[in-house]
Amino acid sequence: MPNQAAGTTAPSRGVSSQDLKLLVEQAQRGNRQALEELYLLHFDRIYSYLHMSVGNRHDAEDLTTQVFVKMLESVGKFRWRSAPFSAWLFRIAHNLAMDHFRANRRWQPEEEVPEPDPGDRSVAEDEALESIGRESMLEMIGKLSHEQQQVLTLKFVFNFSNAEAATILEKTEGAIKSLQHRALASLQRQLERPRPSA
Repeated sequence: MPNQAAGTTAPSRGVSSQDLKLLVEQAQRGNRQALEELYLLHFDRIYSYLHMSVGNRHDAEDLTTQVFVKMLESVGKFRWRSAPFSAWLFRIAHNLAMDHFRANRRWQPEEEVPEPDPGDRSVAEDEALESIGRESMLEMIGKLSHEQQQVLTLKFVFNFSNAEAATILEKTEGAIKSLQHRALASLQRQLERPRPSA
């Protein structure tokens, strides 16, 4: 995947890590155009993550707005350390989603979850979804713990590294590896179970 130099994930399709760093620096100086560009570069992925996390469009839209308000308020505090700018935004999104769950203590899924961009899917993912069916796969993933679901989402839907996922979820890299391993092992066990005939 291009644009992964200098410890940044490529959320910003078509923008080099150097250009992204320059945009962040300009945004930190209050450049409105740079702030707008950062918003446009990250909006779709943040919204998708929140929609997958909270399960309904209305709450995802509200939380996405809150993420970018918080970005505006605190972009000056962002420092390039171990995590890229996108991981910093995803951490804000994750924290807002967790606050949302604590406040509501409920999850209200929509009837229909939007399909991801077909260009983002791999051949193996297509084959897996075809072999067991999309609904069956979602049902199996739904049986995983919330933390396991989050790790799989960050790793395989948004292509974050273990280190970046650890930063977003405020866990160690070892914990991320363990959660991923347990989630994949659970999915494997579910796949190996005989399914009832129709």
